[in-house]
Amino acid sequence: MKDAHILVVDDDDRIRDLLKRFLIRAGYRVTAVPQAGAARKMLQTMAFDLAIFDIMMPGEDGLSLLSAVRDEIDTPVILLTARGDPNDRIEGLKRGADDYLPKPFEPEELELRVAAILRRSAKDAPPGEIYISGMRFDPGRGELSQGDKRVRLTESETALLSRLAATPGEPVSREDLAEATRSSLDRAIDVQVTRLRRKIEPDPREPVHLQTVRGVGYRLMID
Repeated sequence: MKDAHILVVDDDDRIRDLLKRFLIRAGYRVTAVPQAGAARKMLQTMAFDLAIFDIMMPGEDGLSLLSAVRDEIDTPVILLTARGDPNDRIEGLKRGADDYLPKPFEPEELELRVAAILRRSAKDAPPGEIYISGMRFDPGRGELSQGDKRVRLTESETALLSRLAATPGEPVSREDLAEATRSSLDRAIDVQVTRLRRKIEPDPREPVHLQTVRGVGYRLMID
């Protein structure tokens, strides 16, 4: 999920600057502040996809900040600390942290953790309704309808269409589709796609919505 907006809170100027520059190079938008008070103001006025809090900060520390904001927002949070005490990790997770990374750490490891959390967050939030050749699909309900008539979908077809609808216009790999539909064979994905095309395409032999992306998988083009 590139172009995600990340809030970095760390009192160490050098580390804060390094984190900001590294995450920007990785393709993210970054706002960086030196202390909890500034972070609170930012969280009240701006929407962030993820936040990174240093635990050991003067004044209000990262754990206190996490407890305070967790009651108001559900933004994923990664905690950073120089301490090696496992109690910090346990306490942070109890207060609602999504991940924990002790200093010093490799920037690449932080990037991988950030990407993993953003992927999970995107899956947790179902997309809104979409339209395909005039038919309406509601991912939250798993329902496809044409006017007042509901179009029957199997469980696998619903999972397949929901996964494709989560990122309309973007290619989705066979591996991701297999995971979403709990299929163990690539051939099973092809069969499900063929069946789904019969239900959503004006002409299944010339698909305009559920398109094949050679060497990758499939993508869904909406109205």
